Order: sequence, then structure tokens, then C-alpha cells
Amino acid sequence: MSFPLLTATAALPAIGAIATAAVPAAQRVAAKWLALLVSLATLVLAAIVLVRFDPGGNRYQLTESHAWIKDFGVRYELGVDGIGVALVALTALLIPFVILAGWHDADPQETGSRRWRPTQGFFALILGVEAMVIISFEATDVFLFYIFFEAMLIPMYFLIGGFGDRAHEHGDDAAATQRSYAAVKFLLYNLVGGLIMLAAVIGLYVVAGNFSLQEIVQARANGSLHMATSTERWLFLGFFFAFAVKAPLWPLHTWLPNAMGEATAPVAVLITAVVDKVGTFAMLRFCLQLFPEASKWATPVILVLALISIIYGALLAVGQRDIKRLVAYASISHFGFIILGIFAMTSQGQSGATLYMVNHGISTAALMLVAGFLISRRGSRLIADYGGVQKVAPVLAGTFLIGGLATLSLPGLAPFVSEFLVLVGAFERYPAVGIVATFGIVLAALYTLVLYQRTMTGPVKAEVAEMPDLRVRELLVVAPLIALLIFLGVYPKPVTDIVNPAVQQTMSDVHKTDPKPEVEAAK
Repeated sequence: MSFPLLTATAALPAIGAIATAAVPAAQRVAAKWLALLVSLATLVLAAIVLVRFDPGGNRYQLTESHAWIKDFGVRYELGVDGIGVALVALTALLIPFVILAGWHDADPQETGSRRWRPTQGFFALILGVEAMVIISFEATDVFLFYIFFEAMLIPMYFLIGGFGDRAHEHGDDAAATQRSYAAVKFLLYNLVGGLIMLAAVIGLYVVAGNFSLQEIVQARANGSLHMATSTERWLFLGFFFAFAVKAPLWPLHTWLPNAMGEATAPVAVLITAVVDKVGTFAMLRFCLQLFPEASKWATPVILVLALISIIYGALLAVGQRDIKRLVAYASISHFGFIILGIFAMTSQGQSGATLYMVNHGISTAALMLVAGFLISRRGSRLIADYGGVQKVAPVLAGTFLIGGLATLSLPGLAPFVSEFLVLVGAFERYPAVGIVATFGIVLAALYTLVLYQRTMTGPVKAEVAEMPDLRVRELLVVAPLIALLIFLGVYPKPVTDIVNPAVQQTMSDVHKTDPKPEVEAAK
């Protein structure tokens, strides 16, 4: 029996979470180092998974399958395709930076009525989320996926509600109330989506007799499993609703600005760069593969919702006064591009969407973490409280600018390639949709450059005159992310080579081929 590499990649952070939580209360620093070392070891395992994955091989590789709940046909089945392995690598890559960036976010602090914060719990919860997200990207049993899709909400709830942003313009009590509101809203929205999905999962079992993704897809392909059109559409809607909440897609997005605004910057990165990717990933893996005809039936409506997300999120980002909420609305716009690429039903669109998931994770992590360093120095999230920062902290301002330029998809930085592919894929099949989506790029340039201008340029405000530049720990967080943005912007081939075969197989599942270009014959 070969070594269960996929299980180990998810189990290591889970075991690390338990060990970190068990560290004695007085050993806060030891808990931090333990969490960091576990995250680095998980990154090594994810790198081994990436190296062992053969893009030209079987669709699902490094597979594991064991009986679990025999009476209900539930199996412990894991496997990664090119899309899953890229997102496992992204998750494992970002968690060490999240831990380093949040090194002091849960340090004991008692001012007036403020309670002590359990450092061990903070880092244990981060590792717990990592474990659940990784196994969600690996699961090929629908019921197994559902369990961890829902379970990750619990540690995220405590990270948002129990470890909120200390840089808040309100008093402690008001800040605690807003954190609680954001955490409860996050939990309720996602629980409702999950409960609807559970009904669809049960319906799928009634129709198919098992929960194995591979077996169901194969049975549908060879004609041994027939699903009535109305049944397929209802099941698709149950799955898609849950994934659209997680993604988040308009109008199910309203929990995200609250959650990101009230969470610490590292937890905000965990939300939008890691957890939310499970939603868009699941659209590719489960919606399109299990329900190909229903996916095509719903495409026109989903494309309209994606366009609204792109424009609506960008417009609200332009008008924000709060730095973190601006990044949150920008992310809603970016997720609109990802969903647009998925349901454009072209290979360029889906390759761009998958690449966008990776690049958005890196670019949002870079921008949000630098913004978090900025906010921790000034003690305010309001854009109006800044000015002239580039004159007193040029390295901080420079990294903030690069993160912002990546957000607006500047050529030469990683998100440009993915956004370009999404737009090309959309133009191929839906030219009008591609034209409207292009306005999102213009708005992205507006909110990004206005944010930089108002915070970093102009006269130096008295409150930022003594602001220190990035420290060594902070540079260790930001520098690798900036380097990755540049590298993947210039040379995205390592990622596209991995994801493209999986995209082609997904296109085959929905019986779609790329439109042939209409070229007028030369006269």
C-alpha cells in the first residue's frame, strides 16, 4: 500500500492544530513557532504532491479509497486533478504567510474591559481551516466533501468573532458587537447554503445510489445512469446556491464586506484567498461534472449575475472609506470574473478562471497583508486618516503599490494573464458579456489608484509622520508574494500546464468545444 500522501497533507495541519491548542498558556511563543513549523511542513508535502502530479496522466491522481459508511455508500475517497492540485499548493503556500503576518494579532492584551486573547487558539484555528480546505480540494466523494465544506465554517466563525481587528474607530464594546454581527452573518449565510446543498446531496444519492463523483460521472457518460431534466436542474440549483454563497456571487455576497472588515488582516486573507476558493472550485468539480445539461441551462442567468458582481463590486469599491472593505468589494468583483470564466464554457475562460483563483489568492494576500501592516501602525482603517505615507515608509508604500497594481491586473503582474484569458474566453462565445465585463477593469484602475493616492501621496499627516517602515518579519511576508506576482505575470506556463488538461476534461464533461473563429477568406 503506497503512502497516503493526500491524507497526510490534510492530516498534518489538523494534528498541528490540536498540538498548538494544547501548548501551555504561558508558552505563547512556542505555540506560534509550532504553528509556523507545521504550516511549513504542510507546504513541503503540498510541494511533493505537486511534483508527483503528472499533467498528462490520469485525471485523478494519488487517489485513496476506503470504505467508510457502507450502508449509505459513503467512501473516504481522495484524488487531485490539475485544478485541485494547484489550489492545494496555493493554500499550503499562503498559510505560513498568514501565520507570520498575524504573529502578534492574538497576543494577550488587556485594556479596560478588553479580555485576554488565547494565542494558542488563534493559530490552532488557522491550521484547522487549512486542513479542512485542503481535504475539500482533494475529496472525490460528494458526502465527504460536504462534511468539510460545512465544518470549515466553525473555526472561521471563531476567527472572525473572537479575534477581530483591534484597529477600530469605535469603542471596545461597539467593536465587539460589530465583530459578533459579522461572524454570525458569515455563519448563517453559509449554513443556509450548506443546508440547501445537503438536500441536493441526499437527492443525488437517491438518484445515483452512491456519492462517488467518479462513479456517477462515468455512469452518466456510459448511459447507465439516467437523470430526468427537472431532477438534474433542481439538484444543480441546490449545489450551485451553496457554492455561490461561498464564492461569493451577487446577491449572496453581503456577508463578505462585514467579515473582512471586522477580521484581522491575516484572517481576511484566509477568508477571500483560501476559503472562498472552495466555492468556485466546487462549481468546476461538482456542478459542471455532475450536472452538465443543467449547467448549460443555467449559464445565461449565471453570466448575468457574474457581470453584476463585476460591476457592482467595483463601483462599491470606488466609494469606500474603509481600506479593508474596499479590498472586500474588489474581491467580489474579481470573483465575478472567475465565475464568468467558468460558465463561458470555453477552454480559455475556464483556464483563465482557474489561473485567476491562484493569482487572486496571491495578489489579495499581498495587498491585504500590507494594508494590515499599515492599519496596525496608524490604528485606523479609514482612508481619510492617511496621507504622505510614501515619504516616511517608502518600502511599505512600494509594496502596497505593487499589490494594488496586481489587483487592477497590470500587464506584467500575475492577475493580468488570468483576467485576459477570462475575457478572451467570454468574447469567443458571448461578445456582449465580454464587452460589459471589460468595464470592470476600468473601475479597478480607478479604485486602486485613488486608494494609493489618498493614503500614500500628498502632504504627510501628523499622525503618520513617525510611522516606521516594514520590519524584517513583515518583509519576509510580503517579498515572496511580490516575487510570485512578478514571476507568474511574466511566466504563467508552470500553472497553465497543470490546469489545462483538467479544463479540457471538464469541457468534455459538459459536451462543449471552443467556437471556431469566423475568419473571412482572403480575396
